[in-house]
Amino acid sequence: MQKKFIFVVLAATVLANTNATAQAVFDMTMITCKQYLASDRDRQDIMASWFSGYFNAARNNSVLDTSRFERNKATVTSYCKRKGAETLMSAIQRNAR
Repeated sequence: MQKKFIFVVLAATVLANTNATAQAVFDMTMITCKQYLASDRDRQDIMASWFSGYFNAARNNSVLDTSRFERNKATVTSYCKRKGAETLMSAIQRNAR
């Protein structure tokens, strides 16, 4: 009986915490340079990682080159500071190597 009670309490706790988690959906093709630059550092890192994976997968490249990633991120960020209205995807396509 006590084990059943503990299981019910744990299950209720897990379900309660699951419902409290907010989820967001983003169309990555619509994010502008201005929006990217206005995001906090953690969100910028998430976006940069997502785009890196997206473009590397499109080239069938499964190698993570951290130096190249950081270099491209710096180049694209610099470009975005000058071209705020451009989409981030377009900025990456024009500048990342």
